[in-house]
Amino acid sequence: MNFVIEHSELKDIHDKVEAGKRIDEADALRLFESRDINALGAIANAARARKVGNRASYIVNRYINYSNYCILSCQFCSFARKKRDADGFQLTAEEMAEKARQALNLGITELHIVGGLHPSLPFSYYTDMLHALKAIDDRLELKCFTAVEILHLAWLAKKSTRETLAELKEAGLSSLTGGGAEIFDKEVRKRIARGKESAEEYLAVHDEWHRLGGRSTCTMLYGHVESLEDRVDHLRQLREQQDKSGGFTGFVPLPYQPENNDIDVRVPPSGYDQLRTIAVSRIFLDNFDHITAYWVGMGLKLAQVALNYGADDLHGTIVEEHIFHMAGSQTPQAHTEQEMINAIREVGRQPVQRNTFYEVIREVEPDPVSQAA
Repeated sequence: MNFVIEHSELKDIHDKVEAGKRIDEADALRLFESRDINALGAIANAARARKVGNRASYIVNRYINYSNYCILSCQFCSFARKKRDADGFQLTAEEMAEKARQALNLGITELHIVGGLHPSLPFSYYTDMLHALKAIDDRLELKCFTAVEILHLAWLAKKSTRETLAELKEAGLSSLTGGGAEIFDKEVRKRIARGKESAEEYLAVHDEWHRLGGRSTCTMLYGHVESLEDRVDHLRQLREQQDKSGGFTGFVPLPYQPENNDIDVRVPPSGYDQLRTIAVSRIFLDNFDHITAYWVGMGLKLAQVALNYGADDLHGTIVEEHIFHMAGSQTPQAHTEQEMINAIREVGRQPVQRNTFYEVIREVEPDPVSQAA
């Protein structure tokens, strides 16, 4: 047995995971509270290897935010604007189509599209947008809208959530994004996102989408005013939903960015906290195949390290990201495909290009320099 594990306070949890047994909330809290980051990483890394082997993935994608006008005023958000604000924006369908055409020249397979809850755009704007983007290239996967956007669109359409999702799917929607989960605890949501959808509503939207045959990702925004117990409860609810509907393709922990908002937190989560959160997520979410190290929030160097702490995916090339950068992220706006490949190779993983659903598109050829050595 690994020496790090043999002499660790976490050995009993390691043994449980190795035996294929599900850890409980008390175990997860112990993992979060432990200072033995080496043992935690070893347990998570072994769990990752059993799921995906030596592969680590990335996607060639492009972000588009269609508008940052929003009727909500979430305290944590640095992205949303009111119509009176000079730096608000709203894209036309043709402007979005032009961004998509340019991105296709880079080899993208996915457009990732979210925005604020716009005060006046009609439901037809969203269906027309999907139709227009699909018309450019039918193979392009459209990963669009958070759960609260879906609730807003259902209100606009005066239809049920299920009917709205079905109509969006017919228009070309491939997958829901996982954004907006934040932290599920009711009191924490009041402090950081008053007026936003509840945890129950978030999960219900994804449940409806999964029952229509759709798939989606899910998230957790951490490192602000929540407790470790709140994080464990959030993961528990995601695991229970996955047990029910099975439609989550991956989990994306999002480190909180503290600038330009109304929450009195000035320091983002440390590298230690980010690694332990990814590790605990991998161990606890035993019914999820994929855990993403979101380099936009972490930085690519720490995301590389996270590949040894349970993560098996570095997300995408992105091209243009607004939400985290407006909250103070200092990471680049984009990374090239080759940079993603190099980052994965450097930690000894086999790079694979994936699609929206974490399915392998291609295995990247071995590095000729490494082969020669």
